[in-house]
Amino acid sequence: MDKLIVLLPAIPLFSAVLITLFSGRSQRGLARLSVAFTVLTFGLAAVSLGLYLSARDSHWLLFGPGWGSLFFDPLSSIMSLVVAGISMVVHVYSVRYMAEERGYVRFFVLLDLMTAIILLMVAAGDLITLLIAWHLVGVLLYFLLGHDLQRSTAQRYAFWTFFTYRLGDLPLVLAAALLYQAFGTLSLPALFEQIAAAPDTQTMFGLPLSSTVALLVALAAFARSAQFPLHTWLPYTMEGPTPVSALMHAGIVNAGGFIITRFAPVFVHAGEVLHLVFAVGLITAILGSVLMLTQNDIKKSLGYSTMGQMGFMFVEIGVGAFSLAIYHLIAHGLFKGTLFLGAGGVIGDARRHDGVPQDEVYTFVVERKPVASRLPWVTAAVITVVVPFVILGLSHWLVGGDFVGQQGGIIMLFFGWVTGAQLLFATYRLHAESPWRLMGMIIMSLVIVVLGYTLVEHAFSEFLFPDHHLSERLYAAASIPWATFDILIVVLTAGIVLGWLAAYYTAAKGRTSDGKASGLRLAFYSLISREFYVADVYTWLTQTVLSLSRRLNGLLRWV
Repeated sequence: MDKLIVLLPAIPLFSAVLITLFSGRSQRGLARLSVAFTVLTFGLAAVSLGLYLSARDSHWLLFGPGWGSLFFDPLSSIMSLVVAGISMVVHVYSVRYMAEERGYVRFFVLLDLMTAIILLMVAAGDLITLLIAWHLVGVLLYFLLGHDLQRSTAQRYAFWTFFTYRLGDLPLVLAAALLYQAFGTLSLPALFEQIAAAPDTQTMFGLPLSSTVALLVALAAFARSAQFPLHTWLPYTMEGPTPVSALMHAGIVNAGGFIITRFAPVFVHAGEVLHLVFAVGLITAILGSVLMLTQNDIKKSLGYSTMGQMGFMFVEIGVGAFSLAIYHLIAHGLFKGTLFLGAGGVIGDARRHDGVPQDEVYTFVVERKPVASRLPWVTAAVITVVVPFVILGLSHWLVGGDFVGQQGGIIMLFFGWVTGAQLLFATYRLHAESPWRLMGMIIMSLVIVVLGYTLVEHAFSEFLFPDHHLSERLYAAASIPWATFDILIVVLTAGIVLGWLAAYYTAAKGRTSDGKASGLRLAFYSLISREFYVADVYTWLTQTVLSLSRRLNGLLRWV
């Protein structure tokens, strides 16, 4: 078992070294060699997970003087399989997709190095190893995003991502320093034991250590997972190759959820930080979802979709459902990775043929062609409000109160109700040819999602947190008063009802409208098209700082 743990990051690292040494040989042959090593890594990750499930015994291996250790527990075992699987798919796809690009062999060397470093990060057993891997992921991503050296925009946005990552690394470095100063050890298992034994430990200026470290880890996760307002780098990194976009959106951007889950024993004593994570995740989810719907670039739209999904993942963390967040991380990684690779195929087809793609959404949204029939808006609106409530109530009644607690109910309502309403509203807007059949399929999908999430949350919690006391304390730390929960539900209900009223008003007025847009609609359009002016604020801040620095430079010359 110990040898398997070491081999997981060692095999892709060996592949990178071997390809570099034989870079003068057949490029296609070297790419296939890289794929073969990736398949081997995935097989070993699957075997490792199987062995862990049979023994249920965590391993901590030390190779250096106090640091350089690996920790194989439920989280690292499942994350290793996910990382190896996504890397394998990206490798296979890249063999043909990148064949005509410059730096073909260099690209596979970077992919292998990235795979090795991410596997090292998820299995790091001490603070130094974790920080080194965390930092190198950002460095390698910079080189992958700027793979095309001829395109200045690719270099610019790669540096933008690199700068944001470095900004987000500082809180994690400070958190590691505070933990070492307080307990005098770098080992993660030892640190978690000492935090559990002395949760009231204070740090500099009399601040509570647990809350301070939890806040710093959360800030690092915000930058790594594109949370508002540190999200602007994510939609603008599409200048990189499509396989890199798939790897980044399916795996690397999920690192924020991983790092918070790794420090879960710290967050048990930091309920207020979990509330902050919930608020930031909620804002990020709403902004990402809105901006995703208003993009005219397929890859940028997928980028904002990732931002919204990262927001949902942080909402789950914020209510204490850490295991559900890891499940979301895995599901989104597999879904978004294949989606990006599919988008690359669509873009390639569109460059060669006219009239691509051909589907109902493209026909309605782009070509504006009407479809035969649709549901009455009142019927669709009632279904939107009633059906999710019935499904959620049945799921809670069927599985019992022990499966989903107070916070699990919030998660079910948030995902099941809001996303269900979005689906039903989109179906109404889509003018499908068979609206009742499509509506039935969506309702069935909603039932499967809600029940699936409920059961998966329970199963994943049993796997990731064998100590039930830990998961229960996470829920307790993240709990909010029922009054706040009720207000949240009222606000969501009002939002959905107002949305349907606006849809009815727009449809009714559309039949008699003179075609002129109101000032309010133009202002809203400007707000959306400028992406809430977040990038403009950053530009203004940059210009202000540069102006101040120039004035300061002038003043210092006279000193």
